[in-house]
Amino acid sequence: MAGSKNGQSTSAPTLISKGCVVHGRIESDVFVRIDGHIKGDLIIGEGLIIGENGIIEGNIKAREIVVFGTVNGSVTADSIDIKSSGNILGELHTNSLQVETGATYIGNVIMDKVQLKKESTTILK
Repeated sequence: MAGSKNGQSTSAPTLISKGCVVHGRIESDVFVRIDGHIKGDLIIGEGLIIGENGIIEGNIKAREIVVFGTVNGSVTADSIDIKSSGNILGELHTNSLQVETGATYIGNVIMDKVQLKKESTTILK
């Protein structure tokens, strides 16, 4: 949905609800929340929240990510926040990583600001 206020367009966030299964790549310039199951890659220009019931089987590129659910794949973001219910199996590329007690993470963390900046600019193109 897009609206207009004073000549500027606004977009509503995208929601994939619990019980919804999506096969394929998802690209969005706006904020996205996943409570369903995605089998494919995500490229998100803004923020991404993976709810407690959310499952991602694929690679993710976004500006910032908050994980309450499960991710099986590599994640590239300026900021990654894994909450206590969150699970990630894969490689992380980030400038900032927060992991709450109880969260599960298996993989490698790469914190390279120069490389991440190059990849972040590519997300928005």
